[in-house]
Amino acid sequence: MNCEPPPGREPLHVTVWDEATPGAPRALLVHGTMSWGTECFAGQRPLAEMFRLELPDRRGFGDSPDTERSDYAIDAEDLGQLLGNGAHLVGHSYGAAAVMLAASARPEAVQSLTLIEPSVLRTAAGHPLVAAALDRIRAAFADPAQEWSAHEHLRRSTEPYGLPVPEPTPRLLRAARSAMRERPVWDAEIPLGPLARAAMPKAVINGTWESAHPAYREFTGEALAACGEYLAEAIGARHIRVGGAAHAPHQDRPEQVNAVLTRLWQT
Repeated sequence: MNCEPPPGREPLHVTVWDEATPGAPRALLVHGTMSWGTECFAGQRPLAEMFRLELPDRRGFGDSPDTERSDYAIDAEDLGQLLGNGAHLVGHSYGAAAVMLAASARPEAVQSLTLIEPSVLRTAAGHPLVAAALDRIRAAFADPAQEWSAHEHLRRSTEPYGLPVPEPTPRLLRAARSAMRERPVWDAEIPLGPLARAAMPKAVINGTWESAHPAYREFTGEALAACGEYLAEAIGARHIRVGGAAHAPHQDRPEQVNAVLTRLWQT
């Protein structure tokens, strides 16, 4: 499935999972970096028995068109087109920035908002843990990424944090190349006022990170948890911590996250 893009852009590729009765609620699930729709949200596939799941591949990822530079603001414009007359919105990590901007621009079309491990650290920069993480991340990515190979980017994004280096498939290497050129999400300026005023049900989901490698937890995990807690309070969302999960609680503990989504989408 392709969506109607903003003028001058090629359409996105959107995978649809839908075994529900006709007219079931729609949900748009937006993946993070170095991923794509069906890979990121494979654990949510069972929800298609009750809901129509639409999984867009952001530009430069999956089966969507290439882009010179992946950008959460452009992703948000794409989502504005996909929302149509209304849908539930879910965003993971980088995808949460696009979801937040789209919901701010068209709150009347958003039936609920779920942010999973949102990486918009600048919004909570007043928190000491977040401020320190921002300094670390900015320093780590000051080295021009365009000088790395996609294989090297995969290694740098996983091995130092105790994560296994994934198999470098052509699709994953393309995702790595797109990620190397992304607009930094940690420095995204997201207006929280429109989200705080919006009446839709909202949830922010974080892992507890206790099972993650210490280097990974210390580099970003603690700051992401603090950012999630701050965002939940700032926009009037329920904050949910998923035990035994790190940056991808919907993958690490899909049954728990699916239960949260089901309750939210049935509200």
